[in-house]
Amino acid sequence: MIRRSIAAVACFALSAAMTLTVAHADESVLVTLTRLKEGSLPSAVVGYGTIGAANSGRQAVMAPESAVVGEIFVRLGEQVPAGAPLVRLAPSAASAAAYQQAQSSLTVAQQLVASTGKLVALRLATAQDLANARKSESDARAQLRALDKVGAAGPEVVRAPFPAIVTALTATPGAIVAEGAPLMDLAAPGHLVLTVGVVPGQAAAISPNDSATVTLVGGSASATGRVMVRGNVAAADTGLVPVDIALPPGKFLPGEMAEAVITTGELHGYVVPHDAILVNDSGASYVVQAMGDTAKKVPVHVLGAHGDEDVISGALDARAPLVLMGNYQLDNGMKIRLSDPPAAQSVNKGNR
Repeated sequence: MIRRSIAAVACFALSAAMTLTVAHADESVLVTLTRLKEGSLPSAVVGYGTIGAANSGRQAVMAPESAVVGEIFVRLGEQVPAGAPLVRLAPSAASAAAYQQAQSSLTVAQQLVASTGKLVALRLATAQDLANARKSESDARAQLRALDKVGAAGPEVVRAPFPAIVTALTATPGAIVAEGAPLMDLAAPGHLVLTVGVVPGQAAAISPNDSATVTLVGGSASATGRVMVRGNVAAADTGLVPVDIALPPGKFLPGEMAEAVITTGELHGYVVPHDAILVNDSGASYVVQAMGDTAKKVPVHVLGAHGDEDVISGALDARAPLVLMGNYQLDNGMKIRLSDPPAAQSVNKGNR
């Protein structure tokens, strides 16, 4: 009785194992296919940075002479037309005293010329004496003219030399500033650049006049710029190579943060959807091709990406379609079945 029970259990187990084996052999994975096609995508380098004025459109407004800052007519970030008043400067006590001394020196020199001329007529002075007197008058006049030009004669209003945006404001009313002290910085709104940092290994691919798509950080609208200058030395603080990109006028403001996608050329290979690329346990990329109704893993090298497409290379069969949906479930030799047979037939025809 016990022997018959054991034999029955053994037969049942053997039957179940055979059933599972047959069922496993009949298993297949439902997939969708996409055509493998050769093509190219733009090769791009991405960088982030801040928008500012180009060197040609930037100017620091400095005190022409030692002066007292009076009224400031502009605010930080304000855009002003050419000739707009920026700041009123009054001469400092030292500048005013220098101007008065120059006036006195000119008066004395003019009197000396007149008296020397009379003495020459009476033969009591020489022509050289008169020439020296006239030289003193000329020097005194030049000194007075120079002081008058820098505003030492009285209050002077400094005006914008071109249509500009006030990007920095360092002057404060009532402050005494020395000659050459910065008062404010101006930027021409039509000469803005985006300066981005690029990894040194990628910077070598960038050339002047390369096209760049510029998008504000956190924004969606974009504009097209052009590479002006690519640096040849990495910045000490970031380790990145600076790249200046000229921007179209009226699209951006100084100080904004932006992303630049710089197109440096084209990548050629097989253009595939990003979802077709998988990564194995070793970190290597591969795709799955449909060899008839059987799956085959093919190692590939990803050359680059643009949007939701990648360019790849590898030992691919150009006639075999790629498995797109369901590819992560497949291993070499596994059977596949198509979710849309008519569509799969058109894919296969396209690869012939």
